[in-house]
Amino acid sequence: MISVPATGHFITLEGGEGAGKSTQAHRLVARLQAAGWPAIETREPGGSPGAEAIRQVLLSGAAAALGPTGEALLFSAARIDHLERTIRPALAAGSCVVCDRFADSTRAYQGARGAIDVGFIRDLEHLVVGATKPDLTLIIDLPVELGLARAAARRAPTASADRFEREALAFHQGVRAAFLDIAAGEPERCAVVDGTQSVDAVAAAIWTIVLARLRLDADPTVSIVRGGGA
Repeated sequence: MISVPATGHFITLEGGEGAGKSTQAHRLVARLQAAGWPAIETREPGGSPGAEAIRQVLLSGAAAALGPTGEALLFSAARIDHLERTIRPALAAGSCVVCDRFADSTRAYQGARGAIDVGFIRDLEHLVVGATKPDLTLIIDLPVELGLARAAARRAPTASADRFEREALAFHQGVRAAFLDIAAGEPERCAVVDGTQSVDAVAAAIWTIVLARLRLDADPTVSIVRGGGA
């Protein structure tokens, strides 16, 4: 069989605190690689040197005084570096990119208070992301109280909650509602996964969705057809 040059798939995982996105991103990359598909794992904020530096500012709470608009701009600055240095080069090389959070998190978190105009967030995303939109977004959903409890349980005894984990329950409920609204509004891109299941069950559900939605051939030398374009 002739190998056909291809552009890789862009898969993002979204959800609230304690949803298990990082665990599932790691598992998905391992499963793709085991099946013979080139794949990398990355995250937001972060995923590139410049973006990782901004991550520290954002999650420490140092930027909280700037308000949702200022935070959205900082997330976007990190995303620009992440796209240019990590995501786009990997996709161009034919690799699948699995990202723990992406632009939907900006919509959900910075928009949760209703303090930012929806049009502003949409225009900012269009400017920063351009055509590099996810082919598939997996939203791991679970009750807010359960997610926060999981996040607290995994935290080291000497560590403190990050800037967003410290938010009030109502904020996290708004984030969850925002993610579900995104999924309902873009069903061709998004799939909701029940995050109350075991880690193995969530991983199995994700793999089933990935195979069905992205039509991954059993032979990775077959050309990958992207739905979003980069």
